[in-house]
Amino acid sequence: MTTETDLKELKSAERRNFLKLSAAGSFTAAVVAGAAGTLWSDEAAAQSASEERERESAAEQTMTIATAYVLGASRSYPIMQLDLKENIQNLSGGRIYVKLSPGGQLGAGGALVQKVQSNTIQAAQHSMSNFAPFAPEVDLINLPYFCGSNQRFVNLVKSDAWVEKVHPKIEERGFKPLFYVVIDPRVVAMRKGQDKPVMVPSDLSGVKFRVPGSEMLQQYYRMVGANPTPVAWGETPSAIKQGVADALDPSVGALYVFGFKDILSNVTFTQAVPDSQIYSCNLEWFNGLSDDLKEAIEYASDITSAQNLAKVPAARAYAMYELQKAGVQFHTLSEDQLAEWKDAGGYQRSEWDSYKTELAGSMDDFAKLEEAAGTQSKYYVNDA
Repeated sequence: MTTETDLKELKSAERRNFLKLSAAGSFTAAVVAGAAGTLWSDEAAAQSASEERERESAAEQTMTIATAYVLGASRSYPIMQLDLKENIQNLSGGRIYVKLSPGGQLGAGGALVQKVQSNTIQAAQHSMSNFAPFAPEVDLINLPYFCGSNQRFVNLVKSDAWVEKVHPKIEERGFKPLFYVVIDPRVVAMRKGQDKPVMVPSDLSGVKFRVPGSEMLQQYYRMVGANPTPVAWGETPSAIKQGVADALDPSVGALYVFGFKDILSNVTFTQAVPDSQIYSCNLEWFNGLSDDLKEAIEYASDITSAQNLAKVPAARAYAMYELQKAGVQFHTLSEDQLAEWKDAGGYQRSEWDSYKTELAGSMDDFAKLEEAAGTQSKYYVNDA
């Protein structure tokens, strides 16, 4: 039987070995060992460090990939960073060593996009919304009910229409898209004290709804009756606790990862907009690689994407279980209720036409993307 003293000793050993590896310049080895659950063992931690040093010294290229999430986050937020590292290293035959910088070590969001664009780092994970200021065309995914469900999102971003229309625009800004990460749609999450579940748009009347800087999301929440309240992400937990905002809209996985479980009452799956991510790579660096290494990175990205799609329902289930233990209740809309949301704020409304023409280029081009979103891809993903 493991006692409290035993647990304290294990934690102490993990901290000691993490600091030892980091101080020796083996931060990636430390996080890999931590993800494998072997940091408590001096021998296993040393073996991880030795393996990482051997891989790094044998490689022709070092590829730094930065993320905002700790490695363990994939249990409830399938960001797949360790999988991507392993896949690139293995499929390149060890010729590329991937140096991970997780947990916001090198920044998050737009800061990581900037570092990829400048080739300060070779690749990074960031949200599509944070990518939009650099590659505006990707903001099409934020049109409400255009690709809010997981399957419509996958249909869209893996379609020929998206790749032919949007990817050249992304590359013009110096980026190579590696793969799109499915997390789950954004939800409507109400704080404690606002205990009535939101089932139809009229339930949002007067609700102070925390929104990011996206003009499209602000317009959408106005259209469905809420009072959009822009709040920086880092200030959002305190804003929700203090009642500065009554609601917010990340995915269920994000709500759990960022510690909202004790301050929420109800969560409704409205499926309006995807809470999606992307791994981008510096295009100049990528183009400087030999053809076989380019192919290895692209194949590794495809494999990691498939792993991500398979992980989505398990990650959601874990996040929901943990939130439910804290008293959060979940609600799914009926077809009639979903129709009310679409009627009130959906992309078919004329208010969105200027975004369609600006981002897609023309209504005809948007129609091609719309058809792609509605056409079943060969890639399947579970929807909540």
